[in-house]
Amino acid sequence: MKLVFATHNDHKLREVQQLLPKSIELLSLKDIGCFDEIPETGETLEENAQIKANFVTQTYGFDCFSDDTGLLVDALNGRPGVYSARYAGEQKNAQENMSKVLSEMKGKENRNAYFKTAIHLNINGKSVAFEGIVEGIITDKEYGDGGFGYDPIFIPSGHEKTFGELSAEIKNAISHRGRAIEKLVNYLKKKA
Repeated sequence: MKLVFATHNDHKLREVQQLLPKSIELLSLKDIGCFDEIPETGETLEENAQIKANFVTQTYGFDCFSDDTGLLVDALNGRPGVYSARYAGEQKNAQENMSKVLSEMKGKENRNAYFKTAIHLNINGKSVAFEGIVEGIITDKEYGDGGFGYDPIFIPSGHEKTFGELSAEIKNAISHRGRAIEKLVNYLKKKA
């Protein structure tokens, strides 16, 4: 089975490849010759995931899934949320995004936050949605250099280390994307 993951992000592609069964050939946007920056104009993570998957299916004719992930921080009224990738500006700089969140969190007692991944799958003319959530807290500074995005400032519940410090195996087993991908994989196994 060939399936396109609508992403230009090599980190995400590798993370997802580790989770999918070998029977699924995972293609990236680059693999299908799509170099467009697909506009994420939705007001929710779910809408953005759907926009990206629909663009690939309608433009290139492939079965496709797409995700959108956000960090939602209680003390920041759910920000950065849908703007997580570009929180500090359109340059989408992870370091600047983390710095902005840490700056806005200075002096805040409530450090609760959660990561949410929304996945939209278009397959055999059907559309299906999945989501994964992991709760945790925002740290006072960066810890670790693993993962990507906000990983060095987020400690998942039940752990003492940030996603930036945890191994890829542990992170994949407990992460929001891992949980959403697990639902996607279970669905695909039933269809295969």
